[in-house]
Parts: sequence; structure tokens; C-alpha cells
Amino acid sequence: MVAGIKWVDEVVENAPYATTVETLDKYDCDFCVHGDDITLTADGKDTYQEVKDHQRYRECKRTCGVSTTDLVGRMLLLTKNHHTQDEHIEQHVERARSLSTAILEYSKRMQSKKRRLNRLIADNVAMSPWTRVSRFIPTTTTILEFAEGRPPKPTDKVVYVTGSFDLFHIGHLAFLEKAKEFGDYLIVGILSDQTVNQYKGSNHPIMSIHERVLSVLAYKPVNEVVFGAPYEITSDILDQFNVQAVINGFRDNNSSVVNSSLASIDPFAEAKRRGIYHEVDSGSDMTTDLIIDRIIHHRLEYETRNKKKEKKEADVAKAMNLI
Repeated sequence: MVAGIKWVDEVVENAPYATTVETLDKYDCDFCVHGDDITLTADGKDTYQEVKDHQRYRECKRTCGVSTTDLVGRMLLLTKNHHTQDEHIEQHVERARSLSTAILEYSKRMQSKKRRLNRLIADNVAMSPWTRVSRFIPTTTTILEFAEGRPPKPTDKVVYVTGSFDLFHIGHLAFLEKAKEFGDYLIVGILSDQTVNQYKGSNHPIMSIHERVLSVLAYKPVNEVVFGAPYEITSDILDQFNVQAVINGFRDNNSSVVNSSLASIDPFAEAKRRGIYHEVDSGSDMTTDLIIDRIIHHRLEYETRNKKKEKKEADVAKAMNLI
């Protein structure tokens, strides 16, 4: 997964949890970078203390609203507060735009209100300034940092895929890599929160459309996204982007569609009619539902781990006079 990210050149497997100068030297690294939240060993020590002492540590501000705690809370509490409101599916065809023309419209819809997931934390546990929950607020600058920013060349064969890409996992990445093999320029249609909820039900998607867009754009095979793409791949989409191949993963079928109006629609009908539809096997059995099941089944283990983690962080923060 990490190796597939656009900014990653090399991955070191089985790296030590506490970063050492020896590790940096071994892999020809000048310094290591971490966010402005603290990470501690089992005995409460800063995992980056050694490289800090040798002036080989750099720090960047942690992205607000990107929180494992928040995502797990959405799964366990079945909340929908993170969904971006949208018009009905019939209007998506007219409203779907490429990233460069749709960002402002969607960005204005996000609320700046922050929230805390108190139900996952015991009342008597001290609050850590690092283990926190906040709402992700997208901006054009943030999203454009992820976007490739170039249109397809006249000679490029354009490939189109569509889906929710919720809780982006190895199955998604494997599918996108397979899809990219069909051409030169891969466009990914990201379904709106409302559309995903229509066919998946419950509180799906777990991640908002803004979070899902950034997750997809971060990976090497992807050149462009369509923000709030229509569920049905229409002739308008295919013509507008000069799509020459539409790819679908056959492990993902529509038998799980809970909305009867969507269940009767073949979203790939137009692509099939044009003879540009292809199915691929990602080779991975990983699914979003499987990840959610794992989290639910390990709920107590997660809650216990998170309480201990926050207690250790709070103790350190208190010693540093941060709380």
C-alpha cells in the first residue's frame, strides 16, 4: 500500500518502531519526518528521541481531521455526520465535473465544526492533545497538491473506472493497477456520499467524498478523478473524457445493492454497448466490509488500546505543561 503512494520512492519493511540513527544511515536518509503528534514506546519514551538528539529529525503539522479514531468511531457508532449532502442520483450526470472545475463547489459545503468521540473513551481517562478527533476541512490547495494537474495527451488512451473506494485498501490499489494497464491515463469516478448510501445502506460510506477523493488521488496509477460521478456511466461521461476503456472488478457485484431503483440499473450498459467494457480480477479478497467487520469484532480490544495510548500521551503532555 505505502509503496503505491505517489511520493514514496522506497519502502523499508519490518522497520524498528523507534527510529534510530543507525536506521537512517543504513538507508542513506538525511533525516526522518513525523507529524506534530507524539508517538511513544511501551515504556513511555519518545520513539524519535535519538534522531532528535542528533539533529536529524524534522516535523510537519499533522493534517487536521485525518484521524483513525474518528474513522473507527464512525464504524462503531454508525454515524452519518460525515456525509456530504447532495442532490438525487438523476442530477449527478449534469453535476459531475472533473476535479479542476468541481473543487470549490464541494469545498464550500464542508462544515468547520469539530467534534470529539467521547463514547469511545472512558470518562476518567485524561485527554491527550495528540489523540483527537476533528473534522477534515478540504481546500483547493490541499486537493490540488494531490492532483497530477495535467490533461490527457491527444495520443493517450483514456481509461475510466468508478466506485466508492471507501476505506481505501490493497484490493482497491490492485484493481487500479490492473485498470491502468488498459491505457495511459486513468480517470477514477468517485461516487457521492448519497449515491453510495443509496446502494450500500447503513451509514456507508465511512469516509466522506472529500476523504475518498484524496485517498484515491494519492496513488500512482491515478491521473484524475471525477468528483461525485454518476452511478450509471453515461454517454456524456464517456464522450466528455474521450474514454476508450471502462474497467470493472468482477469481485464487486451489484447483488449487495439495497436500493431497488439502483439494483435494476446496469451502470456499465453504455460501455458494454460500445464494446469498451472490460472486467478484471484484482487478485485480492480484501473488501471495505471485511475491514469494518474486523473493527467491530475487535471493538473491546481497540477501546482498551486507545485508552492506554491516550493515558500515556496525557502523562507526557502534562509533564511538558501542554495540559
